[in-house]
Amino acid sequence: MNILYVFAHQEPRSFNSTLKEAAIASLEKEGHSVRLSDLYAMGFKPVLDRTDFMQPKRTDVFNPFMEQMNASKNDTFAPDIMVEMNKVKWADLLVFQFPIYFTSMPAIMKGWIDRIFAPGFAFNPATQNAYDTGLLKGKRAMIVTSTGAEQSWYSREGQHGDIHELLRYITHCTLEFTGLEVLPSHIVFGASKMSEERVKEETSKYVEKLKSFT
Repeated sequence: MNILYVFAHQEPRSFNSTLKEAAIASLEKEGHSVRLSDLYAMGFKPVLDRTDFMQPKRTDVFNPFMEQMNASKNDTFAPDIMVEMNKVKWADLLVFQFPIYFTSMPAIMKGWIDRIFAPGFAFNPATQNAYDTGLLKGKRAMIVTSTGAEQSWYSREGQHGDIHELLRYITHCTLEFTGLEVLPSHIVFGASKMSEERVKEETSKYVEKLKSFT
């Protein structure tokens, strides 16, 4: 299986990095091919702007949606976007790993989606049934995330609310919108106060979960 691992954490010695490294090592040991997009390490530009388009359709006014449609049709995205799009085309499974920031993903991960999941590439806006005609249909996706707060904060009665409802804006409105089949999210709570023993336990648990999906 071909797996694109999109990762967003600034610190190579973090728990998230430990989790990512263990996952990739396990996947490759199982015979899968893995490509990593380590967004912070890459210095990935998260802002969708005029420089994303090598041959803009208009220069007098900037319409991002129109320019993305034009670039999708003519393969005229900026080189860094084309590299990531080719990874998506290659992949059977996309894994998105990030820590929760204000109940959502870090800006750099959102920027990757804004720039890579362009209309005409990831979804077809000219249809009434976008969820049924997503251009990434046939591929799967999975969210792997960690929270600083304990699980009780992210329960239905907790202060932040049910984390699965919060993640639904990503799993449904973004990933399923593009036709991706979304696997159950893997969530680690209370990652800011973990003992070494628990780090090992959570890492082992995640690796075993990945094996069940691949």
